[in-house]
Amino acid sequence: MSYLGQRHYWIEPAFWDIKAKKAGMPLYRLLGADGGRVRLYASTGEVRSPEARVEEAEARYREGFRAIKLRVHDFAESVDIAQVEAVVRAVGDRMKVAVDANQAWRVTTVSDAPLWNLARAKRFADACADMGVAWIEEPLPMDAYDDLAELTRYSKVPIAGGELHTGGLAELRMMIERRCYRWFQPDAMFTGGIAQTLEVIRLCRAAGLPYTPHTWTNGIGFAVNLQLMAAGGDREEGLLEYPINPPSWTVPARDAVLAVPWTHDRGELELPTSPGLGFDIDHKALRRHGTRFHSAGRLSVAVKAVREKGLKTALDINKARRR
Repeated sequence: MSYLGQRHYWIEPAFWDIKAKKAGMPLYRLLGADGGRVRLYASTGEVRSPEARVEEAEARYREGFRAIKLRVHDFAESVDIAQVEAVVRAVGDRMKVAVDANQAWRVTTVSDAPLWNLARAKRFADACADMGVAWIEEPLPMDAYDDLAELTRYSKVPIAGGELHTGGLAELRMMIERRCYRWFQPDAMFTGGIAQTLEVIRLCRAAGLPYTPHTWTNGIGFAVNLQLMAAGGDREEGLLEYPINPPSWTVPARDAVLAVPWTHDRGELELPTSPGLGFDIDHKALRRHGTRFHSAGRLSVAVKAVREKGLKTALDINKARRR
């Protein structure tokens, strides 16, 4: 965390990468786990018509996936339910079907989105139970702790979430104790880094609650959470999120700066055997796609501090840092 309170959890995994590389082993082995394969579910990222979603589910099935997660957040409840019904009718006998309502982190920058309450979430949970849906993800605001706990007790379908709780371990510990979710899905890039997420996994195990990570960022974020799934997830019953939503979100786009993309094999992924987090950066791609928004060394930081804060304040900051 910076001195202004901004949480930079996405930096912490880099130090684990260094540590595992110095040990000459993949991070999951450093954490005491074995290699092998993890099973994946196809995670969509857009709301589509029932017809388009059925077509997409059939395509993922042909590729080898045996589970898919839909996105639903229409203003009309009937539209959300109709989409799920269409997919369940089409592939429900061959694939697990899960649903993400995207209510925990309600994004309205591009377009407006509905705001669910407990009553709507309960009605949707009842409809999903009748259809045999595998789980419902984030059907209420992330800080609606009382309502989440009540919904989790009420619903016959497991309620999942936890991906963006930037309070990290302290918040997730409280939510585990209150059983706000039946299934916890923290993303280490947002929810405390690898160290805190390992403690969250331990707490989930102690409480008898499943853990599987959220991975919807990019190839680097996927790699971090893949290592945690390997180290602490239930590889027998659990499924790892695999973001894929062509044509808008493809594997080449998701993993554009990686030397080798995370390509699935019939809905499964072989754990990497290379040391560290298991990937290398394609520096040509990084130069092509990336933008350096800040560059700093000790001297440049000192000069910047003097210019912006004045000499006395800059010296005081430096003195405090050295304590």
